[in-house]
Amino acid sequence: MARQSKKELYWRGMVERWQRSGQRIRAFCDARGLSEPSFYAWKRTIAERDQRQAAEVPAFVPVRVAPSAASPTLEVVVGPGRVIRVPSDFDADLLRCLLAVLEEGPSC
Repeated sequence: MARQSKKELYWRGMVERWQRSGQRIRAFCDARGLSEPSFYAWKRTIAERDQRQAAEVPAFVPVRVAPSAASPTLEVVVGPGRVIRVPSDFDADLLRCLLAVLEEGPSC
């Protein structure tokens, strides 16, 4: 953020007070002895600076990386017509048990 001058800080404060006041600009300026043209000029300048600054700041959005459907898998061919597709983060003990069951052959 660029360093703001005392004058800009003053007018930012006035614009914020006006926004909270609910008054029309003319009434707000008259009540405080402010120049209405100066108020409008600073209101516009502040809005332009804020818009420029917002355009310069990169927008960050949260990103969640989900496992891809195309993640690497292993294919284990255990016989004719028998293929086991194992994801890359497989549980080795579970795979051993599954292979042992398949090697036993048909139970019927």
